[in-house]
Amino acid sequence: MQTLDMSRVELREVNATLQAEAGQTNQTQWVIENPRGAHAVAVGLDAPIEVTVKGSTGYYCAGMNAQATVHVTGSVGPGVAENMMSGEVVIDGDASQYAGATGHGGLLVIKGNASSRCGISMKGIDIVVHGNIGHMSAFMAQKGNLVVLGDAGDALGDSLYEARLFVRGTVKSLGADCEEKEMRPEHLELLADLLARAGADAKPGEFRRYGSARKLYHFNIDHADQY
Repeated sequence: MQTLDMSRVELREVNATLQAEAGQTNQTQWVIENPRGAHAVAVGLDAPIEVTVKGSTGYYCAGMNAQATVHVTGSVGPGVAENMMSGEVVIDGDASQYAGATGHGGLLVIKGNASSRCGISMKGIDIVVHGNIGHMSAFMAQKGNLVVLGDAGDALGDSLYEARLFVRGTVKSLGADCEEKEMRPEHLELLADLLARAGADAKPGEFRRYGSARKLYHFNIDHADQY
């Protein structure tokens, strides 16, 4: 196991060291100490390595992640796992705005709460939030799954495409073109797998599913008041 202490090593060097790992590397275990709220920690990784960040971070932690597993033992600022492609990002604390934004793949687990716009424009990522999420979450979400064990704020799934939203708690309001959907056996199976992978203590039958009403894909004058 290799340790990178950010009280002694500059952020640029930390990221360059981790980004240099590629393919079937022998050095798979990394620890980042003393992040002290730094922005863009552990970004752009593209190797099957495991990185533990001991502490809280600022903006864009684990952005553009591919293959790697990044575990943050604290909380994170806006944009965690933005544009994530694959791998896994686990946050022990809370996440600020637009967690998992534009993510194409992989799994993002937030064990605390997530703020507004969680999963905005998601394109295939799976996001599991153990706590609550803020307003406008899954705005224009295109593909993937957002699972929320707590409550959801205003305008959930506004302008949603084909992403699936599962909420166990209450939803303050649904956004334009988002509606509650039937929970079919295939959705219960999918949800059970996501909950197990995220270490979430919940049963699939406790959730409701939300998805697109598919009325806003193309402009229609009859639906003009919804745009």
